[in-house]
Amino acid sequence: MTPLREGDLLWTPSAAVIEHSNLRRYLHWLAAERDLHFAAYADLWRWSTDRIEDFWASLFDFFDLRYSERWSTPLVERVMPGANWFPGVRLNYAENIFAQAAPDRPALFYADEGGLRGEVSWAHFADQVNRAAAVLREAGVKPGDRVVGYIPNIPEAIIALLATASLGAIWSSCSPDFGSRAVLDRFIQIEPKVLITVTGYQYGGKVFDRRDVIGELLAELPDVTHTLILPFGEFTLDLPRAEVWASALARVAPPPSIPFEQVAFDHPLWILYSSGTTGLPKPIVHGHGGMLLEHAKATIFHNDLKPGDRFFWYTSTGWMMWNYLIGSLLSGASIILYNGSPAYPNMDALFQLAAQTGMTYFGTSAAFVSACIKARVRPNQRYDLSRIRAVGSTGSPLSIDGFVWVYENLNRELALESLSGGTDLCTAFVGGCRILPIYAGELQGASLGAAVHAFDEAGQPVIDEVGELVITQPMPCMPITFWRDDDLSRYRASYFEMYPGIWRHGDWIKFNARGGAVIYGRSDSTINRQGIRMGTAELYRVIESFPDVLDSLIIDLELLGRDSRLLLFVVLRDGVTLTDALKRAITARLRADISPRHVPDEIVPITAVPYTLSGKKMEVPIRKILLGMDADAAAKRGAMRNPDALDFFITFAQKR
Repeated sequence: MTPLREGDLLWTPSAAVIEHSNLRRYLHWLAAERDLHFAAYADLWRWSTDRIEDFWASLFDFFDLRYSERWSTPLVERVMPGANWFPGVRLNYAENIFAQAAPDRPALFYADEGGLRGEVSWAHFADQVNRAAAVLREAGVKPGDRVVGYIPNIPEAIIALLATASLGAIWSSCSPDFGSRAVLDRFIQIEPKVLITVTGYQYGGKVFDRRDVIGELLAELPDVTHTLILPFGEFTLDLPRAEVWASALARVAPPPSIPFEQVAFDHPLWILYSSGTTGLPKPIVHGHGGMLLEHAKATIFHNDLKPGDRFFWYTSTGWMMWNYLIGSLLSGASIILYNGSPAYPNMDALFQLAAQTGMTYFGTSAAFVSACIKARVRPNQRYDLSRIRAVGSTGSPLSIDGFVWVYENLNRELALESLSGGTDLCTAFVGGCRILPIYAGELQGASLGAAVHAFDEAGQPVIDEVGELVITQPMPCMPITFWRDDDLSRYRASYFEMYPGIWRHGDWIKFNARGGAVIYGRSDSTINRQGIRMGTAELYRVIESFPDVLDSLIIDLELLGRDSRLLLFVVLRDGVTLTDALKRAITARLRADISPRHVPDEIVPITAVPYTLSGKKMEVPIRKILLGMDADAAAKRGAMRNPDALDFFITFAQKR
C-alpha cells in the first residue's frame, strides 16, 4: 500500500461536484431567501450552531417538509436535556417519506445470501404499508402503543416500521441474531402490544431456527395481544392470537390511501437501545419531528443524496444505521437492503450487489474494510463500481490503511466519508461534507447544527489534542426521554454528569485547526462491536450465571488503527480451572442469550477484579492500561478497594 500519514490529502472535490452538491444548493437558497451569505463551510457551520433556531426552522422550507399545523416558535429555551422544539407543529415522519414517492424509480432493492431478489416500486411499497397499518388498527393499535419486530433487514421490516409510524404508534426492533435474554431485556421495558417476528433466518450459509426464542418472548411479554409471523423456510409456527403476515395483509380492506396520524414534534417515533455498565439497556425515545429534520439534513446535506441515487448501508435492525437507512428515503434516493453475512459466500458479495444495482453510495464499517484488506480482495478488478460516487464508513474508527484500500480498490473519484455518531442521537454528527477535501485518517468535520467539540477534563475546548466528544447546544434529534424515565434522572446521568448542561457522548475525539476530526474510540466502557453498542451489565448477567464464575471483567479494546478485541477476565471458584469446555460453555451462552457479535475473542483467568472504594468494577482504567496508558495515570490505587488487583493487568499489558 502507498505509505500515507494522517492528514495527507486524498481527494479534492471538483468544481462540478461542488456546484451540483446539495450543500451548494442550500447556500444559494439561503442567499436568495434569507439574505445570508457564507464564504465557506466553516462559516455555515458556525451560523448553524450559533443560530440554531434559524437553522433548524429553515429546513422545513428548504426541504419542503409536510406538516398540518405550524409551530409557535422553533425552540422554547436552549436547555439540555428537555429542549422543547417546534411546539404546536403537527406532522408525521412516514408521511414525509411517502412525499418522495415517484413512479420512475423504485423505493428499494432487496438482496440476501441467495443474491438479488428484486425491487419494490413506490406504488407497491405504499400499498403494503397501507395494508400493514390496517392490520395493526384492526389489532387495536393506537397512538402511543408499541409494536416490536424480531426481524432481519428485509422489506417487511421497513413496511412494519412505517405502518406503525403512520398510526402514531411506536416502533422498536431487534435483529434475530439477538438471544432471548437480550431481546427481553429491551422489550419487557416497553410492554409491546404487537410482535412481528420471523421464525428463522440465514447467516453465513447457516440456517437458524428461532421458534423456541419466540416462545420465550411471548411467555414474558404478557401485553402482546397479536403476533404477525413471517415464516422462514420450513419453520412454521401455530400460535393463539397469531396470523401469518402475508395472509393478514391480503385479507384486509385498507382505505384508498395511507391515513397519516398528525402528531406533535416530540411524539415518540421509535425506541432504540444503548446499554451501560449497570442495569437494563437504556430505552431511548426519539420523536417524529427530530428524526424528520435530522435524517433529511444528514442524508441530503452530508451524504449528498439526490433523487435517483441508490443508497446502501450494511446494517441489521438492531443498529441505528438501519433507521438511518430508512431516513435516507427522505432524499428521494432508492435504498438497497442486504440480509445476511457480508462475507458469504465470499468477500465479493456486497461488491457484486453494488454492480448489479447501480449502487451510488456504499455504506460499510471499518471492520468490513479491515476484513477486505486481510482477505486481499480487489473488487474493482472484478466488478464495475464506477457508479459509486461515495463510500461511508462508521461503527468504529477507520484506519489510514482503510482509507487507502478504498481508493485503490473501489474507485479513485469517490468521496470517502468516515462518519461518527451514535444510537443516542440516531445520526452521524461528525462526518461527510461533499464540498470539502478529504484527508487520510480524518473525518471531514462536524455536521451542520451539531455544536461538537473536544473538551479537556476542565470542560474547556481543545484543538489538536484528544478530548471528550461533547455537544454544547441542543439538537432536535436528541432523545425526548428514556422510556419510563419521567423525571429524566437516568437521562441526565447518562450524558450530563461530567459536564452539566452539555452532552458528553463517550468518545475520544481530536479536532485540527481546519476542522477535521479523528475519533480514537470509546472513552467509557461501552462495548462497540460492528456498530452495535452493548453495555457490560448485560454480559455480566450471563457470564456470572455460571456457578463456577464468581466474578468477571470484560474489556473492549477498540482503538484507532487496531482491530477491535474483546477480552473476558474471569474469577473462578476455588479448585476450578478454566478448561476449554468451560470456555465453550461461556461463549455458547453469550452467543445464544446476547448475540454472536459479543462473544469474547479471549477468556483469561484472574484472581480478582479491580474495584473502586464504592464497589464499581474498574472497566475504564483497566481498558486504558491495556491500551498502553501508564498505570499510575490510569488508576488511583488510593481510591481502590483492592489495589493489588491492578498488578496482573499491568503485567498482562506489558506482555502484550
